[in-house]
Amino acid sequence: MEGSFSCVFKRALLFLSLHVLMTFFMHKGYNYGVEGKITSHTLSVSSLLPSPSCLPSSAKASNRKSTLKLVHKHGLWSPFDRDHNPLNLSEILLRDQSRVKWIQSQSSNSSSGQKATAAASLPVKSDITVGDYIVTIGLGTPKKDLTLLFDTGSSVTWTQCKPCVGSCYTQSDPIFNPSQSSSYANISCASTFCSLAGSGCFGSTCKYSITYADNSSSVGFFATEKLTISPTEVIDNFEFGCGENNSGIFGTAAGLIGLSDNNISFVEQTAAKYGKYFSYCLPSSSSSTGYLTFGKEGRAPSSVSFTPLSKVQQDSEFYGISIVGISVNGIPLSIPSTVFSSAGAIIDSGTTITQLPPTVYSALRTVFRKAMANYTTAPADSTVDTCYDFSKERTVTVPSITFLFAGGVNIDLDRSGILVMVTASQVCLAFTANDADSDLIIYGNVQQRTFEVVYDVAGRKLGFAPNSCS
Repeated sequence: MEGSFSCVFKRALLFLSLHVLMTFFMHKGYNYGVEGKITSHTLSVSSLLPSPSCLPSSAKASNRKSTLKLVHKHGLWSPFDRDHNPLNLSEILLRDQSRVKWIQSQSSNSSSGQKATAAASLPVKSDITVGDYIVTIGLGTPKKDLTLLFDTGSSVTWTQCKPCVGSCYTQSDPIFNPSQSSSYANISCASTFCSLAGSGCFGSTCKYSITYADNSSSVGFFATEKLTISPTEVIDNFEFGCGENNSGIFGTAAGLIGLSDNNISFVEQTAAKYGKYFSYCLPSSSSSTGYLTFGKEGRAPSSVSFTPLSKVQQDSEFYGISIVGISVNGIPLSIPSTVFSSAGAIIDSGTTITQLPPTVYSALRTVFRKAMANYTTAPADSTVDTCYDFSKERTVTVPSITFLFAGGVNIDLDRSGILVMVTASQVCLAFTANDADSDLIIYGNVQQRTFEVVYDVAGRKLGFAPNSCS
């Protein structure tokens, strides 16, 4: 499976277009205040530039047999060819806001006052996919490798299947042919799984139909198949969607693996094997890799700080969390705790930058700008409005940002979780504001960088293990 992700050298323009998250290679540069708290980060501006070569994958999870390599779909390790139309930060944030609007529309406390029925739309010309990260799994007998988008906000795992009776979009891998697998079987309409999925029927066969926030869709049959994670990790009779009519902007991924808090997701289906426990490390740059691993094997529990998981609302598939405050340079923002509690919050692997209540974002931005007053400002870009020109600087000092979660868990963001880079002369604060204080807070994937994020779904808790991804 390692060989399925060929790392190739991309031209310099592609590096700058796709490398939206700053890469910090220096382990020094932390400034500490009283009680040993990190008060700021000092870094070399040259460390912001992307690496021209692929960095080795993490060794932390190498001893765990239930591990998949995880890469950014636009990164150097990705099997997708992006030379023809590289995405820039503005396009990524445009996609981000469409996903955010859809998530907000599903929340009972949406600022619109009711759940929206129309999905947010994206420009047809933008090749923007659902989710930012991909993994490769094996499906069928004999095994066929498939590269799937990875999403903690989706429940159904599906792939495109032959025959494409409606249509199939172009994908990197050969389209899965169930007629060539000895372990494939359709799921009966009378099955428990079919009733849990709330699906319809085509004759006696269970079918599914999914429409995403950007109006991309997949329609087909629910089936069971052998799913392979590694040579020693095989899941028999895994229930997935075999899509025969698929359209939209999934890029060239073969489908999606759904890891949401739902009774038909991968997490629930593998509960007996992995105890509803999984974790991931997201790549910190376009030139590095991360991993997605299932189960507790090979873990040192003491390295993880846990905060409670909750349901945002009864029918939500997202993982709810409780944010109780934010500190900058070790000093808490002067914000009533009710601003956080009334909005509610989720953690999402598919949202890029964290979405905050306007009251919170305004306070964060004010303090951050004051701390950065000595640096030259740069124009805003898309939804990020606090940007700086570092092109004439050799080093910069950036204030620390700490998120305070329920249960006394304080997470000092890595430097790569504080800023995003448009160009060398436009580096921006990696947060944005919701439309209203009542809108759901979304803790995005930029802020999760360099942490192993642990989902103990059975124990209803979420863990953060700092410095565990290299």
